[in-house]
Amino acid sequence: MAQTVSITVNGMAYIRDVEPRLLLAHFLRDGIGLTGTNIACDTSQCGACTVLMDGVAVKSCTVLAVQADGSSIITVEGLVSDGKLHAVQNAFWEKHGVQCGYCTPGMIMSGVDLLNKNRQPTRDEIIRHMDRNVCRCGTYLRIITAIQMAAERKGGAK
Repeated sequence: MAQTVSITVNGMAYIRDVEPRLLLAHFLRDGIGLTGTNIACDTSQCGACTVLMDGVAVKSCTVLAVQADGSSIITVEGLVSDGKLHAVQNAFWEKHGVQCGYCTPGMIMSGVDLLNKNRQPTRDEIIRHMDRNVCRCGTYLRIITAIQMAAERKGGAK
């Protein structure tokens, strides 16, 4: 039996009837067409589906759309402002923090989450925070460097 949800995604309100078991990741991808949120493992281990829900990083494969009712979601697409990439997106581009790119949206969202909480993370703090995301290509050093660069540009990293 479908339930009506109202979810604000990247500043736009969406009202949809959804099945109670529909995952937020599928709502974003299939329900409203935002394919930047990737689904890789289906077990909540990899973090490729990470989004910000009410300002907090969540793995959207672990959240039901009905649980997100009334929430504000930011996806990787929503980080762009006035046609400009977010500092973390730009740093990933400049420091080649991508290889195949499949984990990149989740990595970027986790990096944004970290910098929202800690404007000056140490390298060790970046590593600890990012351990909830998996890059099967092994691009970790460039990802860490990209987040350090973004932190320096946003307020200085240690």
